[in-house]
Amino acid sequence: MLGRPDDLTLRRILGETRTIAVVGASQNPARPSHEIYSYLLSTGQYQVFPVNPTITEIDGAPVYPRLADLLVTPDLVDVFRRFDELPSVLADTLALEQRPKTLWLQEGLWHEQVGRDADAAGLQVVMDRCLMVEHARLR
Repeated sequence: MLGRPDDLTLRRILGETRTIAVVGASQNPARPSHEIYSYLLSTGQYQVFPVNPTITEIDGAPVYPRLADLLVTPDLVDVFRRFDELPSVLADTLALEQRPKTLWLQEGLWHEQVGRDADAAGLQVVMDRCLMVEHARLR
């Protein structure tokens, strides 16, 4: 089912991913996006790039205002945005010179049209799943 890959596919995604953009990253340690950003960094497996136009740094690391401002194309775009902002996040993702491999909508986020459009553009789509939980579970 679109947006609900099986464990084998999730393991492949996580194993092939080297760079992750966390769209909607927060500098507030109480926010899930901050916790997951910090977790991903702590694994040592990934280069992690926080993306948020309203802040400039998280724990001393620079925060990029837009996906287009990253110095690399992320393999995976992990999204912490409101439902109504998901189409614009997909548009920003598809506008990158090179396409990421995966669009991951965090737990609580499901958008049929965004999922279909991302899939049609050749992206692997994961929706309504926590990247941190899935990573820890499938290790």
